[in-house]
Amino acid sequence: MKRAVLFLALAAAALFTVAATTPKGLESGAFDWRLPAGVAPPPVPADNPMSAAKVELGRRLFYEADLSIDGTMSCATCHEQKRGFTDSNRTRPGVHGDPGRRNIMTLAGVGYFRTLTWADRRETGLERQVRVPLFGQTPVEMGMAGQEAELARRLSQDACYRQMFRDAFPEADGRIDVETVSKALAAFQRTLLAFDTPYDRGVMSAQARAGERLFRSRRLGCAGCHAGPHFTDAATSDDAYHRLPGAASADRGLAESTGRDADTGRFRTPGLRNVAASAPYLHDGSAATLPDAIARHYAPGDRAAPSPADTARLGAFLEALTDEGFLRDPRHALPRTACGRPL
Repeated sequence: MKRAVLFLALAAAALFTVAATTPKGLESGAFDWRLPAGVAPPPVPADNPMSAAKVELGRRLFYEADLSIDGTMSCATCHEQKRGFTDSNRTRPGVHGDPGRRNIMTLAGVGYFRTLTWADRRETGLERQVRVPLFGQTPVEMGMAGQEAELARRLSQDACYRQMFRDAFPEADGRIDVETVSKALAAFQRTLLAFDTPYDRGVMSAQARAGERLFRSRRLGCAGCHAGPHFTDAATSDDAYHRLPGAASADRGLAESTGRDADTGRFRTPGLRNVAASAPYLHDGSAATLPDAIARHYAPGDRAAPSPADTARLGAFLEALTDEGFLRDPRHALPRTACGRPL
């Protein structure tokens, strides 16, 4: 009971910070988020209010392969629900075989994050970020650059899609274009919330509780970056980018977008909810296991590095951040019907 009360207190404090720094005009509205008591919903842009119709459209689009140039890749190709909406590969090739540059990040709680992607402060909103995999060219992912009209044409051929867009965007007369596609996908992603874990329920094992104490200890310093109820400072800070002493890489990281040498090797803190289901780890997917990922947070020979026994305790705590229901929730899964008919 004390554990659950502590979580709610931490959640309320952290989410109050988010709300307090949310720009004027961002509101969550009257949408039924189905969140635990005391947990505030993510901020929502005033020009993209939540609705059940919009979320359902976004869910179908999330699994729609026609959003890629050759019809072979959807958002869900890289963001698998059973893996916490991540991918089991170190990096994922695009439709033309271009090698992926970075590991797939989890979407759990993504609506709370102030910055998105591994290393670009400019990606601050889901509506805009959606366009990176769709139209980006470094690397090419879904390959739709210059094909905005084709995207609209494909979806418009489906009578059910036409109806779903009318229901989701009555103010736009059901217009089907990049803007409404992006808004629907963003709305769906904001519903990817995972707050029903052993940690949240206060039912962790003794080993996991010991792991939490280590996680929050000053010696290890994990909670300094993996902070708050989402276990990432990306939910509370615009500068949630850090360099790991034990993870060398040729990737310039944040410096690539800022042009500052001081940002070389800095990457955004990933959230840890469902982390046990989302291997491999780090920006390049080079850590195959949680113990490996933990070790990379420390320089070789660092006396602060956890012992094997402590690493096992930390691993137990991270396992307790898994929301098993979230990984199977039919509301987030591939839809089987649309407009009352089987797909």
